[in-house]
Amino acid sequence: MVDRKLTGAHYGLRDWAMQRITAIIMGIYALVFIAFLLGMAGAENYAQWQAFFSQTWVKVFTQTTFIALLLHAWVGIRDLWMDYIKPMGLRLFLHSATAVWLVGCAVYSVKVIWG
Repeated sequence: MVDRKLTGAHYGLRDWAMQRITAIIMGIYALVFIAFLLGMAGAENYAQWQAFFSQTWVKVFTQTTFIALLLHAWVGIRDLWMDYIKPMGLRLFLHSATAVWLVGCAVYSVKVIWG
């Protein structure tokens, strides 16, 4: 019988790729948003903001970016809990609480972006 630990599942390369890909998505979104702001040059009315954010491609891109942010946060916080929280029960609680919080944020983001 093999004695296995419940820690150190060797997620390394997958986590590294996830962090990089989600960071690229968030960076592209930031650049698009900055371009929008520069293109508005002095336009400060609500109607222009509403028109921009009511476009389907902007909603899809915003939702995609928010999901990328949540995945980015999950990998970072999960690694933080695994590295610094040694008691298994506390670590499991923190993993679970983090997952529930992030899923709640994802559900609420759908309401905000598409509602």
